[in-house]
Amino acid sequence: MDNAPGFYASYASHKRYRTPTVGPKECRRFDADIWQPAGFTAAMSVLELGCGTGAFLDYLRQKGVARVRGIDHDPALAAVVPEGVRAGFSCGDLGQALSDPGLGSFDRVVLLDVLEHFTADEAWRLLDAVRMRLAPGGKVVVKVPNAACPWGLSYQFGDLTHRTAFAPESLRQLADAAGFTAVVHGQRHGSARRRLTDAALHRLLSWALLTPPELWSANMVAVLTPRETRP
Repeated sequence: MDNAPGFYASYASHKRYRTPTVGPKECRRFDADIWQPAGFTAAMSVLELGCGTGAFLDYLRQKGVARVRGIDHDPALAAVVPEGVRAGFSCGDLGQALSDPGLGSFDRVVLLDVLEHFTADEAWRLLDAVRMRLAPGGKVVVKVPNAACPWGLSYQFGDLTHRTAFAPESLRQLADAAGFTAVVHGQRHGSARRRLTDAALHRLLSWALLTPPELWSANMVAVLTPRETRP
C-alpha cells in the first residue's frame, strides 16, 4: 500500500478510528452477507486481512469462534480494536504476514473493503498467497464496492487510497486468475420495508434501461472456492 503514503499517513484522522459496537443489527448483517453464504461454523479458524477497527473480529467472538486472527497494516488500530479480540490482532504488511510459515492455515479468510486498495496485479498476488493459507475445504470471502452500479460509485471514489474498481464480472475474473471460482451477491441491509422499496425500484429500472447492472447493491460480496487444479 506504499503507492499512496501521504493518504495512508492521515488515514486514522480521516476515518476517525474508534472502537466499534457490534450489536444485533450489525450481527444480522454479517449473518446475511458472510456467515450464511460462506457456510461458517463456530468450530472454524478464521483469518481477517485488513481487519480495520475489528468489527468483524468482534462479531466472530460473539458467534463463538475461538481461533481468530486479524491483521492490518495500520498500527493506530491497535488502540481501538475491541478488547475481547485484541489478543488476536497484529499489525503488519499483508503479503509478509501471508509468507510467514508460522501463520498456519485457516478454514475461512476474509477481506472486507480490502482488494480495492490494490492494483489488479497486486490483488491477484494477494489472493494467490491467500489460497496457500487455506485449510482443506477452506473458502475466502471478499467485499468490495460495486462500481458497476451508480449507488456504488461514492464508495469507490470516496476514498483516495482506492486503486481498482470492480464490477461483478471483473471480480470473478480476478478470482479465476487466482485459482478460485466465485459466487457474487449484493450486500443486503436495511429494514424489510427499505429492502422491498429498493427491490421494486430496481425492477423498474432494470425494465427501463437497456443495460442495467448485474447487481444494484452499492457493495458486493463474493465467496471464493479454490479449484482443485489451476488453469
